[in-house]
Parts: sequence; C-alpha cells; structure tokens
Amino acid sequence: MIRRLALVAVVASVAAGCAGIGTSPGDTPNVLTTMGFGLPDEHATARVEVFRRKYPGIDLRVNEGAFDEQQFLSSVAGGEPSDLVYADRIKLGGFAARGAVQPIDDCLRRHHVDMSVFRPAAVRQVTTDGHVYGLPDFATVRLLIINNPAARAAGIDPARMSTTDWPALLADTRVLTRVTNGRFQRIGFDPKLPDFLTLWAKANGVELIDPDGRPVLNDPRVVEALRFATDLVRAQGPYASFKAFRDGFDEFGAGNEYAKDQLAAMPMDSFYINTLATNSPDVDVTVKPFTDRTGAPFTELGGQAWAIPKGAPHPDQACDFLVTMTAKDTWVTAARARRDALAAKGRPYGGTFTANREADAEIFSTVYRPSGNRILQQGVPVVLSLQEKAFALPPSPAAADLVRAWRSASVRVLTGEQTPEQALADAQREGDLALHRVAGR
Repeated sequence: MIRRLALVAVVASVAAGCAGIGTSPGDTPNVLTTMGFGLPDEHATARVEVFRRKYPGIDLRVNEGAFDEQQFLSSVAGGEPSDLVYADRIKLGGFAARGAVQPIDDCLRRHHVDMSVFRPAAVRQVTTDGHVYGLPDFATVRLLIINNPAARAAGIDPARMSTTDWPALLADTRVLTRVTNGRFQRIGFDPKLPDFLTLWAKANGVELIDPDGRPVLNDPRVVEALRFATDLVRAQGPYASFKAFRDGFDEFGAGNEYAKDQLAAMPMDSFYINTLATNSPDVDVTVKPFTDRTGAPFTELGGQAWAIPKGAPHPDQACDFLVTMTAKDTWVTAARARRDALAAKGRPYGGTFTANREADAEIFSTVYRPSGNRILQQGVPVVLSLQEKAFALPPSPAAADLVRAWRSASVRVLTGEQTPEQALADAQREGDLALHRVAGR
C-alpha cells in the first residue's frame, strides 16, 4: 500500500508566489479555475462550451499555460490551489499517491460514472489504493512508422520490418543508415531514447515501476533493453552526430524527415500520423504496431487526466466539470467541431482518440471518415487496434523523479559516460532515495 505524504513545508516556502491560482470560496463561490489546460483547438473550446451551456451559473476561468509541477505543489501546500488540475496521467498518479489531489469516488457516484468505459491502462494511472483520483482525457499510443522508399531501396520489405527480432532490426538499421564523409544523410532507425525506454523495457518483459510504485530500473531485462536501443544508435554513428542531425528535422512541417528521406523508421506517438497526413499527405509510409520479442503487438498509452487538488475551493463544481469534459456526448461534440473546422481549411481530420471507449466508438462510427488520405486510411485502424493492447505504468509517489532518473541514465549510456549496468544501478539508487524522500519508504 502506498503511504500518503503530507505536502511539506519545503514547497510551502514558495507558495506565496502562487497567489491567485485558486479562489476563496467565501469571495467568489461561482468562479471555477483550472491549471495546466489550454484552448488550442476545437477539442478544447467545444468541450468547454458544452460545460458553460450546461452550467451557465458558473464563471469558468481557464488559466491557459503549460502545467508547472512546482507551482502546483506550492499552491496546494499554501492552501490556494486551483479548482482543477490537468496534467499527464503519470504525474497525476504520483500526486494522488502523495495526497496532492483528492479522491473523486463520491463525485463518480453522484454522476453515476462507470469507470469501465475508460481504457484500463488509463484508469490504472489514476487509481491508488482502490480509489480514483482523476478522470482520463486524451489517449495516445505508440506505433511504428516506416519510410517505404528507403526500405525498398535497401532490399527490405516494409511489411516484414518489425521490432520483434532484435538482431534482425539491428542488421536492418545498418543497411538503412546513410552516412557520407562522416555526415548523416539518413537515420536508419531511431529508437527514440531516452523518451521510449519504457517501450523497449516492456517489449523485453518488464515495466520500470512495479505495482507498488517502486522503481525497477536495474532489472537485467531493463539493462538488456537499454543496451540494445543504445546499440541501434551506435551502429549508425556517434550519438552527438546522430542527435544533431535529428534535432535539425522539420518534424512538424512539409519538409519533415519522411518527406526528405532523412529517416527510414522509428516508433512514434500516434498523433504524428495526423501531422504527416496534413503536411505531407503524399509521403509513402507504412504504419504498423510496435511488437514485443514474441511478436505480439502492444503499445504504451499516454495522455492527460483531470483531477481536483487537495483543498480545492469548489470541489462539487469541479466534479461537474471533469465529468462533463470526459463524457461521451461532450467528446462527440468536440470531434464534430474539430472535423468541421479542419474541413473549412481544406485539412484532413484524423479522428479524436480518447480514453473513453464509448466516445471513441461513436466518433469512429459517425464522425470520422478517412476521405482518401492514404496515411489515415492505414494509420487510424492501427491506432484503434492497439488501444486495448496498451499498458501504462502504475502510479508512484516519486513518479516525476523516477522518469528523470531513467531518462538521465539513458543519456549517460548514449554519450558513453556509463555502461547500461552502471547507469541503471545509479538510476535505481536515485529512484529509491526519491521514493524514501517523498513517501518515507
């Protein structure tokens, strides 16, 4: 059982700088504030409008901006939190374990919310000791995208290429890489370290956090996964050159790495198929599942969740908000608004992927149409096929520290500063210390 952590005075010392994040229930009873949420497109604006129409007496104030973990913890410690917080689920799971957000079981009962409609991997991240601490919002998966012309020119069938046979993938990577006079012309395979170490470890049969929230970073299977993913980079050239070339990609433009033949293959978050479909619709790629070493398709589920901070001024209204924002009908309304707005600009709509199964079923049966875009025609079914095969790491009181530990370890191995064994042993010690510091165990 994960012990609750009372938020300590260390963060309270900077709480004064967070005045205005929350509201005083005695002064502004009808004001509802958010933290970590923005209004970049119709997925956000249409859903907010649904809430405003449903609850016209509530003055909703969306404090746009990126989520700031320190600011959030400080606002809770200082007794001035916002009414709602929106952040990556792995972080919210950690906040729940630390007692920085409050359980919403009563809220769910009041609104008759059936948690089984949400994807299990997403629910896992917001559930601690049998209590639910947030409602999952968007859902992304990770999949494999292959540059077909590059693969075929190297004599590799894109349909055959996979992450199942690691020695074969290493051999394919060497063939696909193009380096001229010491300068990268094309990356053969990008394993996406340090971000995707979780995926490679799971492909090798292990998760980086155990069900009790403890780090599992020095497990031999993690060591093997990090060594292999690092070898994929080293087989192509020095990491500094690899990274410098990759950092120069026009990743979200028409001259992206696939359009310019700068990359042969990589695992990537599913949102990227929309980027390709919009900015380079004629690029010839194969989209397929990431597979583990037995050949089974799987993926990691990512995304955000809504939660109510400890001490929120208006928890009942906050409950109404998070339930409304993640409800099926709200999502369908937002999907239609997003589709229509993109159509008005002559851009394709690649679907709206949520953690709500019922919402997705309705969206992809009544709202989404591939409209002849080859990337979406093959990519969307892959995403849909992977959603129920997804895993997500369990919550941990030290989640943010653990992520930093394994990311830093991956970089030290990539740069040659440490071996995988050394780097992950150090990361394990860092993770253990962090867990003891924040949870006393």
